[in-house]
Amino acid sequence: MSRMKDLAIDIMSFEADELEIDDILDLFATLIRSGMAWTLQGSYGRTAQDLIDQGIISREGEILTAMVPA
Repeated sequence: MSRMKDLAIDIMSFEADELEIDDILDLFATLIRSGMAWTLQGSYGRTAQDLIDQGIISREGEILTAMVPA
C-alpha cells in the first residue's frame, strides 16, 4: 500500500476516533513534516500548532515527548 493510502486511512481512523494517542502523535508528526497539516481543514492545523506550542512535537515534525492518557 502506498504511503498516501496509509495516510488517508490514518486520517479517516483519526476522524472516527479509532486511533490510540501514540498513533495520533505519529499522524500529526507526519502531517507537520510533510506540510499537509497546514493545507487540510483548519482543525488539523490548529491541532498541529497546539502540539507544537505544548512542546509535544517539534516544528520539524519530531515527536519530543509522549502524552500520557488521562
